[in-house]
Amino acid sequence: MTSGNVAFDERLAVHYEAWYETPEGRRADELEKAILSRLLQGFSGSGSVLEIGCGTGHFTRWLAGQERLAVGLDFSPAMLAQAQALDGVLLVRGDARWLPFADGAFDLTAFITTLEFLERPGEMLVEALRVARHGVLLGVLNRWSVLGLQRRLAGLFNQTIYDAAHFYGVEELKRLLRSVAGGKAHIVWHTTLFSHGWPCSHARLPWGGFIGMTLVVSDGFWEVG
Repeated sequence: MTSGNVAFDERLAVHYEAWYETPEGRRADELEKAILSRLLQGFSGSGSVLEIGCGTGHFTRWLAGQERLAVGLDFSPAMLAQAQALDGVLLVRGDARWLPFADGAFDLTAFITTLEFLERPGEMLVEALRVARHGVLLGVLNRWSVLGLQRRLAGLFNQTIYDAAHFYGVEELKRLLRSVAGGKAHIVWHTTLFSHGWPCSHARLPWGGFIGMTLVVSDGFWEVG
């Protein structure tokens, strides 16, 4: 994950992990990982995962803790330097448009709060599917949520990482996955990060602040869903 601005990337890399120690960050981290863990259960036979746009490796380290061989890939040297300092996972510098791996090199590929920052997400999803045997895991900020609105508004007053982001809704994200799957896709999704006081932590409702979604493939063919 990178903004394309080297100085901004360096500042972001230093403070990215610190955000997860704030009350807001701890809540988001717990809820996001819970929904991603739920979705990973659909890939119970999968042992390796490549996180594309891994940033400081926050979620790559978590994936490695799920008894999976996890590799993190990012284009930003500043992000990878921070990830390397935190240690714990294999890291590769690379471009999501041309992944330096053979076809089917991993069981899964993942984009966690990364797809929003890619200029040509469809092309990069095709490339991610090339190296994935079983499918793709997505964690995406929801355009149609209170949290999504707050983050977009924040960019009107100060430079933030979200300035260049394209937030997705559930239906737009599903259309994107179907477009790269040739119209045939088995898609599973849930959302989380509802407003404080919401009676459940996750649901199949389209307005949670964080969308967890998977595109499942089987034996090299798209599963029809």
